[in-house]
Amino acid sequence: MIRHEYLSETQASYRRNLEGVERRTARSIASGRAARAVSRLVKVSVVVHVIFRREVENISDAQVKSQIDVLNRDFRAKNPDRSQAPAVWKSLVADANIEFALATRDPNGKATDGITRTKTTRTSFLPDDSMKTAAGGHAPWPARRYLNIWVCNLGQNLLGYAQFPGGPAKTDGVVILGSAFGTKGTAAAPFNLGRTATHEVGHWLNLRHIWADTLGCGGSDFVSDTPNQAGPNTGKPAFPHLSCTNGPNGDMFMNYMDYVDDVAMVMFTPGQVARMNACLADIRGGLGR
Repeated sequence: MIRHEYLSETQASYRRNLEGVERRTARSIASGRAARAVSRLVKVSVVVHVIFRREVENISDAQVKSQIDVLNRDFRAKNPDRSQAPAVWKSLVADANIEFALATRDPNGKATDGITRTKTTRTSFLPDDSMKTAAGGHAPWPARRYLNIWVCNLGQNLLGYAQFPGGPAKTDGVVILGSAFGTKGTAAAPFNLGRTATHEVGHWLNLRHIWADTLGCGGSDFVSDTPNQAGPNTGKPAFPHLSCTNGPNGDMFMNYMDYVDDVAMVMFTPGQVARMNACLADIRGGLGR
């Protein structure tokens, strides 16, 4: 949200684009186009840009692939821990019908493993998109063809951040802290199950935080089947956790768009799936179809 607010304040085009994105999203869902989109499997081509100073930050191919595996389980609702969803919400555990694969061709058509590796002199990066430039990082591959993921050492205790659709193409994508990426190698508890990337890719597909980024009960995440809640949850809450007079079931803290530990987040809802598919069908130019 730091980066989102910065773009909102400095680029009038970004604010206009976000308004347009919401109008198109609403039309796509109302017309049934988003529902038709989810009936077809979407495969998104991914490039992972590993930015490292120390060799330990140069994460292995196996760690990268473990994250792709997590994304595929979580977005297809094939994650075994979905059974942790409370009984009242088990019927809302939704399959987005989106799968991810490391790119096999680079922007010039040459064979690739979908991973770039760039040595940097930077000890850490701020949420200023500097890892997305040739000066210290790696420029993105074309946003209309790839989901760009940068893995690097982030400062300010950040696990990751993403750019909503409607932002500049030159900075489009997702950034993840190396120790919160995948399930192997440098991944460290309590963020060692790959859910930071699940959360941030959700943002990239136009999902908002489940508490709507308002410290109170007046905001909306634009999804009708996620209960309103007062603010972010962290750690491993006990069900039910009530806020915003949302009893008896309380906050849907086990949703991927809250801030709980990796072991506690297990689901997207049909409403969130509709927004993500509207994004792929009508905003991101059918990327991956």
